[in-house]
Order: sequence, then structure tokens, then C-alpha cells
Amino acid sequence: MSGLRCAFLVMADEGDFVTDYKLGIAPLESLGWTVELVSWRETATDWNRFQAVYICTPWDYPDDTATFMATLEAIDRSAALLVNDLSLVRWTLAKTYLRDLQERGANIVPSLWHHHLVGNELDAWFAHFATDRIIVKPIVSTNATDTFLLQKPVSPETLATLLRTFASRDFVVQPFIENIQSEGEFSLFFLGGEYSHAILKVPKARDFRVQEEHGAEIRSVQPEDALLRAARADLARVEPQPVYGRWDYVRGPDGRFLIMEMEIIEPSLYLRMDSEAPARFARAFDRHVRDNTASARKETRE
Repeated sequence: MSGLRCAFLVMADEGDFVTDYKLGIAPLESLGWTVELVSWRETATDWNRFQAVYICTPWDYPDDTATFMATLEAIDRSAALLVNDLSLVRWTLAKTYLRDLQERGANIVPSLWHHHLVGNELDAWFAHFATDRIIVKPIVSTNATDTFLLQKPVSPETLATLLRTFASRDFVVQPFIENIQSEGEFSLFFLGGEYSHAILKVPKARDFRVQEEHGAEIRSVQPEDALLRAARADLARVEPQPVYGRWDYVRGPDGRFLIMEMEIIEPSLYLRMDSEAPARFARAFDRHVRDNTASARKETRE
């Protein structure tokens, strides 16, 4: 294959988001690729111009999920190979995929799933988890948007905000895991099915959000054996296998690692945190596209 061209789906305006996806461009170019940045909102794009499209940083898609999915479906119908697979996007678009992982044996943060909030159910949630602090968040969201840490008792003003936010919106309720603040959240990255690198995200003082945009500290770490085993087991529970992905964990009260999120649509891969990660990403992407294109040619001949 020669003259390879791929599109990186990005936001039209990155605003204050912290990104490092451009570190993957030079390694791809060294493998023969030309990379073009394309806003996912540009619905008139001719996707047939590309051999592949990487779902890179369309982090504002919860503002218009229908258009986002329509764009991905258009790419999937074109000659371009969508990376990761559209079936994985559909499955993980809503956090309810965590229920599926739990049924397959994964340890997730205990969760209650709701379609909408119509009254004061907070006391029942606190009682269910036997805790004074809970998390309430939408099942489709990014960057901790509309995520609430509630402490008992909850003020009438906060209840009113919750009722407005979730009046017609699916959401999940979870106990707040204290180790988020005392230790942080671990993220492990897999590229081409192989472990690549790991980080620890530590919220700033008196906060619980682990995103850099909210002031969290990001550290490179070597995951302990139990954490790496958990991540590899959870990766094996996913079909089809993703080309890239991030697995986020918190240490539970009993010491087990609980999966917080499995990010395989458009995760930040924190390529800057490991000097070899950009090249690993490029090789995994290149190998996947070439293998799948070869398979398609073989099927056509047969």
C-alpha cells in the first residue's frame, strides 16, 4: 500500500482541553501515512479520500450525540476504515456497557442505573450504598460534565439542580470511592492489544475530578501486578478487540481494583507520558489498517 491517508477526527475548537494526539502524527508519517485533521462536525467531508479515520478528540460530542453517530456511520459506509470499530463505539457510548462487563466478570464500581429523576430519591441511594457520599453522573458525558459529588444531607438547592439536570436524562449513581482523593485514579493504556504505559491522576485538594482541565496532577507509574492483571482480564472481555484504549481504575475499600471507565471511543492516550507510546500507537494503527485492508482484498477475490 502506498499513498496512505488518514483523518484524525477533532473538535473545531479545542478550547482549554489538554491534548497531545499530535505526537502520534510523525510516527505515522514515518510509516507512510499522510494525516489530516478533520472536524467531526464537517458532515460534507468525502471520507472515501481516506484509507482510515481515527476517532481522535471529538470531546464535545455529548452536545450533539446524534450528529456524532451519523458522522461515524457515514465513515463506516465509506471506503475508509473507522478506528476503533463502530460496534465498539455504539456499545461504549453510554456507561451502561459497565453492566455488561460486570456480567462478564469484571469488578466495577457498584452502580444504580436510572432513566430519569422525578423526585427525591437521594436518601434511598445513600441507604443502598451505606455511605454519606455518592456520585451522580450522566451515562453519556465527557470530562466530568454534570457529575455531582453529593454529601448527606443534600440541600434543597442541589436537589433542584439535580431534578433539572436529570429530568429526562439517563444517569448512574455510585458510592464515592474515597481512594479517588487519597490515592487517585489509575489509567492503563493498551495499543494493538498490548500493554503500553500507565499513569496516576490525582485530583487537586478538596476536588474529586481527575482531569487536567480541573487541576489534577498526572504522574507516570508502573502498575502493580494485581492492577495489570485486572486490566488485561478486562481487555479480554471486549469483542471486537480495540486498536487503542484506556482502562481507568480506582482501588476499592477492600483493596480490589474497580474499573471506573473503559475509554475506547476517543480517549486521551497521554502519549507524552511515555517516550515510546507515540511509536507504539502508530505501529498498532498501521498494522490494524493494513491487516484489515488485506483481509478485505482477500474476501473480494474469493
